[in-house]
Amino acid sequence: MGGGLVAAGTILFIGGLLTLGRALTPLPYPKDNAAVVETGPYALVRHPIYGGGILLAIGWAIAVRSWLTLAYALLLFVFLDVKSRREEQWLREKFPAYGDYQRRVRKFVPFLY
Repeated sequence: MGGGLVAAGTILFIGGLLTLGRALTPLPYPKDNAAVVETGPYALVRHPIYGGGILLAIGWAIAVRSWLTLAYALLLFVFLDVKSRREEQWLREKFPAYGDYQRRVRKFVPFLY
């Protein structure tokens, strides 16, 4: 199970990076010339890089059977959830249609959250 989550998380993470391409930025504020990406992994989740990282971390915790590693993975989830809320506020301000995208597409994990 852990290995499957690591693989799924890695695919989601890398897919998010590759799909963003030049729009990728280390800062959470959208670039001036950016557009909302809704294709590839972004059709499944709004934050595939974050979601992939969370799945990867939880999968690793399961694979190594470590409660401490699982606690770190859950802390990562909380941090990225809070961070993404602020990012989404900026995205709604910049792109009025972002609210519709939020209602249609899950945040981190396809079909779950």
